Amino acid sequence: MAPALQLQTETITLEQYETIPEEKRIEVFDGITYDMASPSQLHQAISMELSNIFYNYIKSNNGTCKLFTAPFDVKLSDKPLTIVQPDIMVICDPKKLDEKRCNGAPDFIIEIVSPSNPEDDYIRKLYYYKNHGVREYWIVDPQRKIVTVNYFDGHMVSVQYPFYSVIKVNIYDNLFVDFSEITKLLNI
Repeated sequence: MAPALQLQTETITLEQYETIPEEKRIEVFDGITYDMASPSQLHQAISMELSNIFYNYIKSNNGTCKLFTAPFDVKLSDKPLTIVQPDIMVICDPKKLDEKRCNGAPDFIIEIVSPSNPEDDYIRKLYYYKNHGVREYWIVDPQRKIVTVNYFDGHMVSVQYPFYSVIKVNIYDNLFVDFSEITKLLNI
């Protein structure tokens, strides 16, 4: 009996990644590329509302952290290459930023779940974000109407909130996100 054929997937380097056209949205996990779907209208609307909340908070508190939204590259690892494009991120260490990307883990990330691939946010990205030093990771799931807050401070704390909740942002002392306001605005 012949041995089973194993699919060999070639990994890419940073140099190869940088030759990919900007309009092609991909992420790289351990050197393997994965196509990203275009976000839906609801996804974009939630992203805009949450981005505004964080932007206004940082600005009104004269904060030094920077807010970025997708598509913006975050290189979590060189070898093997791991590059993600979180929906929303807050980066507090200016040394991690260059003109192309964030090099290292953001302090805070929000991913808005795509109905076509929810396990990507709940499993794969949770694993990578936790293991590469993200301090706090929110998974916003419009289909299930829940927000999962993962806080990695020494040990992992994971709490799920319904969409009508007021949720504290753990990386800040006094920032709370009122999801009932967002759901009212967006008619969710």
